[in-house]
Amino acid sequence: MGKLLNIFNVLHGRTSRDYLARMTAEKPGCMTIAKKFDREFWDGNRKHGYGGYRYDGRWQVVAQALIDEYGLRGGQRVLDIGCGKGFLLHELKLLVPGLEVVGFDISDYAIGCAPDSVRERLFAHDAREVLPFGDGEFDLVVSLNTLHNLKIFDLKRALSEMDRVGRRGYLVVEGYRNDRELFNLECWALTCESFFRPEEWIWIFSEFGYQGDYEFIFFE
Repeated sequence: MGKLLNIFNVLHGRTSRDYLARMTAEKPGCMTIAKKFDREFWDGNRKHGYGGYRYDGRWQVVAQALIDEYGLRGGQRVLDIGCGKGFLLHELKLLVPGLEVVGFDISDYAIGCAPDSVRERLFAHDAREVLPFGDGEFDLVVSLNTLHNLKIFDLKRALSEMDRVGRRGYLVVEGYRNDRELFNLECWALTCESFFRPEEWIWIFSEFGYQGDYEFIFFE
């Protein structure tokens, strides 16, 4: 089993959230819209998702931390599972000339909005399915805020596939440590299917064959 990291939380902590407003904004209907992962989720009303997910350089700090943690250099290959609009991969390419990046997302809309620098390296794919890559094909496989959107029986394939195609791995999932954080998570989450405590996630990683590093985000 890998180790607990603190890379993404610097970005997660920058966003303010009105949990009760999200819960009372016709949330069941908003969840249905969000789970289509189409334009409304990325660039529509905030109650349906991001409320406008545009490139603003915020991912640079995460990209640099990944470079430092994993010693990324030109000629190596990185895969992003659930890459969204590809902003993290764009930053990695800017910071590490010659780095080969590949990403996939379930959202055709998101991929169509990706920067030109990486768009041709992205494709539509469902993380629940077998990955079209060979064993150990990537030096690093990352998945940030995607895998908690899968039901537990789908996590088995997703986690084992992530471990299979990457020599090293790093993922971020939502979790909770107490009843307040569980309440906030249930208020805020639109697409999450797996609500677990850190110790439960770690058990799942081990049980389903994931050996990489991990990080949890909480809604305090």
